[in-house]
Amino acid sequence: MSLFWRIFSLNAAGLVVAAALLLGPVTVSTPVTSAEAVVVVAGLAVLLAANALVLRIGLAPLKRLAQAMAAADLLRPGARAAVAGPTEAAALITTYNTMLDRLEAERAAGAGRALSAQERERHRIARELHDEVGQTLTAVLLQLKRVADRAPEGLREEVAQAQEATRAGLDEIRRIARRLRPGVLEELGLASALRSLAGEFSAPGLTVRHHVTGGLPPLTEESELVLYRVAQEGLTNTARHSAADHAEIRLQPVADGVELLVRDNGKGVGDTPEGAGIRGMRERALLIGADLTLAAAPGGGTDVRLLVRGNR
Repeated sequence: MSLFWRIFSLNAAGLVVAAALLLGPVTVSTPVTSAEAVVVVAGLAVLLAANALVLRIGLAPLKRLAQAMAAADLLRPGARAAVAGPTEAAALITTYNTMLDRLEAERAAGAGRALSAQERERHRIARELHDEVGQTLTAVLLQLKRVADRAPEGLREEVAQAQEATRAGLDEIRRIARRLRPGVLEELGLASALRSLAGEFSAPGLTVRHHVTGGLPPLTEESELVLYRVAQEGLTNTARHSAADHAEIRLQPVADGVELLVRDNGKGVGDTPEGAGIRGMRERALLIGADLTLAAAPGGGTDVRLLVRGNR
């Protein structure tokens, strides 16, 4: 029954009872006696209580809908408000759920286009860094070598320092280019790319181990790229913010797909608001319909899990 008919029926019943009492043998003295006043007040209280109960029951689904709307997050898809209550409330909740379905689909499509454009731009910048800046620094190194061979004894140390600075800059350019464009992923596959990633982030003060289980189900190129980028971002957060001295990457098949785990023994995320890196991981997971969860690791630290279901 709709909320309108519930309230109307209750009020109509109260008015009919009141009219029947007025037309019947019931009379009210003048002045009103205490017993008659008690009867009138009790009847009014019953009517008001019944109205309050009907309104509370009828409006409860709208309150739950408001809570669901306040907690809705397009980066955590799937949560829907329960359809319940009177006809008007149920129709409103159904419309909201339908709108949320459409928004999530549009968000996923938009994220896909944005991330594809981002990857193309990454490749372009990596190529320019490697081909233009890298070649320029390589030429500078060769010129410095010729200068060092002909330089007076007093200048050779300074030229050697310039060579080392140029060589360090060239190495950094190549490292940035590799991060922007994971060539090892394209050439050798996901397992080798994750092994390379673990070695890249291993440094004094941080040990990164990897474990890639054999017999992984086939994955699309898009899914492999998302898995790689999530692992890369997870290790970046570990190196920058966690104060951890140990981290690991695990990739293994599970019952309904493939699961990636990036775990560290750092200080954990706590109540810190999610930054751009975590939001970027959620965007990528949304792109392929994967589930991304962040939780406390056993013994302290952070677990980043990405579950890719089926052949995605």
